[in-house]
Amino acid sequence: MKHDIGEILREWPASETENVRKITDSDGVEKVQVRVDQGAFQGILQMDLDGRPDGRRPHGRDFALDHYKDRQARHIVVNGDDDQFTLSADDCAELFEESFRVYQRYVFLLQIEDHSRVVRDTERNMEVFRFVNRHAESEEDRMHLERWWPYIIRINATAVSLLHSRNDDLDRAIEVANEAINRIKNLDPIEAEEFKDESVRSLEALAELASDFETKKPLGKREQLESALVEAVEREDYERAAELRDQINAYRETLPSPQEDR
Repeated sequence: MKHDIGEILREWPASETENVRKITDSDGVEKVQVRVDQGAFQGILQMDLDGRPDGRRPHGRDFALDHYKDRQARHIVVNGDDDQFTLSADDCAELFEESFRVYQRYVFLLQIEDHSRVVRDTERNMEVFRFVNRHAESEEDRMHLERWWPYIIRINATAVSLLHSRNDDLDRAIEVANEAINRIKNLDPIEAEEFKDESVRSLEALAELASDFETKKPLGKREQLESALVEAVEREDYERAAELRDQINAYRETLPSPQEDR
């Protein structure tokens, strides 16, 4: 059996800008690969694009979370509700490990602009956040993931808004970014540096994203005329500038007055 990956590494030279790629294996399974270049160490990290990143099926389910939700459902059947359903420290550790693997994947998915899968993975991890916070036996485990809410809200909203942008729905893309800003502002504060730092960073990033979308929106008729007027004045084409002023005034006259709006 050939174990040396030297040929693969030579075919894919290390690069700061092209270190992540999608591939399809011999069984038709899509995977993401990350080219690693750490001094003397050269390698490739690989994870599945769907299901668990490591391809495992814990407890015979696609995800450990699915297993614990099954257990919760059985508890409800027997007891009528899930008030006494709990997750042990070992249960939480398994969920934490799984959510970290999913986090690692969606970081790379962002790089290759696979935004649909980023939405899927961030939504799954948010479900883990809520599930653990509600059912963990210990306070420490219940609060373990809460510090990351600003970050995951930002990444989820970024991916969702970029999908809307790709479909030329810039208004909805802006709405999604602004909704995420308000959601982060309304989070219950957590006494953790990660929460504080990510709140600031995420609010700034989302505001910048919304602003970028605003600049990409096509100009309305009045804005187009005013922009053309500025250009005409700058090149001292005063005849054209006068024509544009007349067009702007004529356009204004077609607009309803405030009293008519009432």
